[in-house]
Amino acid sequence: MAGCLAMEAVLLVGGQGTRLRPLTIHTPKPMLPVAGVPFTVHQITRARDAGVTRIILGTSYKAEVFREYIDANDLGIEVVIATEDVPLGTGGAIGHVASMLHSGPDDPVLIFNGDVLSGVDIAGLVNAHRSADADVTLYLTRVNDPRAFGLVPTDPHGRVTAFLEKPQSEAEIVTDQINAGCYVFRKSVIDSIPHGRPVSVERETFPGLLDGGAKVIGVVDPGYWLDLGTPLSFVRGSCDLVTGTAPSPAVPVTGHHLIDPTATVDASALLTGGTAVGAGVTIAAGVRLDEVVVFDHAVIGAGAHITNSIIGSGAVIGADCIIDGAVIGDRADIGRGNELRAGVRVFPGAQLGESWVRFSSDRS
Repeated sequence: MAGCLAMEAVLLVGGQGTRLRPLTIHTPKPMLPVAGVPFTVHQITRARDAGVTRIILGTSYKAEVFREYIDANDLGIEVVIATEDVPLGTGGAIGHVASMLHSGPDDPVLIFNGDVLSGVDIAGLVNAHRSADADVTLYLTRVNDPRAFGLVPTDPHGRVTAFLEKPQSEAEIVTDQINAGCYVFRKSVIDSIPHGRPVSVERETFPGLLDGGAKVIGVVDPGYWLDLGTPLSFVRGSCDLVTGTAPSPAVPVTGHHLIDPTATVDASALLTGGTAVGAGVTIAAGVRLDEVVVFDHAVIGAGAHITNSIIGSGAVIGADCIIDGAVIGDRADIGRGNELRAGVRVFPGAQLGESWVRFSSDRS
């Protein structure tokens, strides 16, 4: 799109995977696959298709894993990796990459967080930034319950008036608008961020810009948005990508499920809701999977019913198990007839004997 032509972007992946480590999946966390490809790839390809031609990955976590993947794959865009010796926070990470940007002082630079899945209109956000001659433009989304988020009120012209902490009472909920984790910065603003120390963009950078009279605007986009910071939101995001509810150029074909060609799935199994099945997985007769992520080489026994859950790499799920809202760690062995519900987490390598855990009454 012409609105973003030849524009640079920064993708902050320093914390990506850190909040998802309880998934206990064997894949190195920065490359945790979502709907068949690393989550970072979904973000890079969306920026690429919006016209971004150069992107910098800012990370303090397993930079070598990103580098190996980027070197081995042509994503159709120049990708540069910037490594932090210590975590610098969102603001510090933005400042850290300033010297690697080629943009001029007044040029817009797109910045987005590595753990948010969204369908924001990137070109529209950049065009709004340019039209307003803003110093910083924030992508905002509206949520039904804003108590878990910092609030970003704006005036009738879209100018941000404050950055508020998470509300502690109903009276403090002055807006349902929140920071959705994607910004456009004037390059000179990036240059002004302190270097070499942690900086919070929400608590220091943005409030400081308002205090200094900078023009900070917010653009509310009604499209898809999801924070992938918890295991079950990770499942939700994966399923939404598979079904096409969440847009991504990295998922060329959408539908009820995504099955790796090396997986073995019995013809009587029913896979729905955007279920994703990894390499070498074996799924037996009569299995029902709805909104499930199954990682590589897992085995699911006959008649098992699994919903809204993660099955780790190499895990074995016994016949007739019922699993709902659960995270099953790598190589865990769940014996026949177990019933696991209500957000249960099973550690890697754990073993449950036949019918050890049940919520329903005993079978007759």
